Amino acid sequence: MATLEAPLPDVDAYVAFLAAEDLPVLRRTVHDLMALRDAAESVNAKRIAAVVLGDPLMTLKLLAFLQSHRPNAQNHDITTIDRAIMMLGVEAFFKAFESSPTLEKALAGEPRALVGVLHLIGRARKAAHYARDWAIARHDLDVDEITVAALLSDISEILCWIFAPQMAMRMQQILDATPGTRSAPAFESIFGVERNALEMGLVLRWNLPRLLVTLLDESCTDNPRVRNVRLASNFVRHLTHGWDDPALPDDIDEIESLLRIGRDQLLLRLGTPAEHAHRFLPPEEEPQA
Repeated sequence: MATLEAPLPDVDAYVAFLAAEDLPVLRRTVHDLMALRDAAESVNAKRIAAVVLGDPLMTLKLLAFLQSHRPNAQNHDITTIDRAIMMLGVEAFFKAFESSPTLEKALAGEPRALVGVLHLIGRARKAAHYARDWAIARHDLDVDEITVAALLSDISEILCWIFAPQMAMRMQQILDATPGTRSAPAFESIFGVERNALEMGLVLRWNLPRLLVTLLDESCTDNPRVRNVRLASNFVRHLTHGWDDPALPDDIDEIESLLRIGRDQLLLRLGTPAEHAHRFLPPEEEPQA
């Protein structure tokens, strides 16, 4: 597996490098898919999709594969994982991904980077969980699309941890050394490109469905579905630092505006610990001593 030791000149160079690599997936994903393959005659698309959706790398790999093998007669995009598997067929799915490399093997020589990637994957799962919950609360037309987009919302950073581990660890050192530093400027200071610009370049190179590209485009701030995805990603990113992270009050203000529910109900929905709830309440609503 090729890795980067120094920044590339621009987004196009990063996209060309990353798109040429065979993406690894979680070892657990390979194990679980092999178990399902052994019982392929009784397995349906939803059971396979549940495994795929636990792994943002496998999710991306499947969507990119489907787009690259799209029949000319197909006149609509496939934007969810269970529909992608149904389009391929169970047998064809297992055949296409029977020899996927594993993340753990790819980063066997970079244990700190492996820990960093696994942390990001865990964060992506949480973002997908929150995004799905909020989409249900908003009565979104297709919560599965929101779930997939949120799962992929940190994919550019995940790939940089895999294929540029030393650079990614330098970025993490900046964040650790200066609490409160936003991750986007730290990313740009090391990699020399904007994180979302790289993400957009990658999803366009892989020809992901236009709807998913839009949901991942942070510039579409007027679109409530895009805000749903972005806010879930931001909220979980900040929450990893603890409920006292200085960015969380702004996040919660925006989430309240998106969901149009009362602050107390929102804090309960988010699982806010009682000892931190006062930070997110207006002064007049703070509980009396």
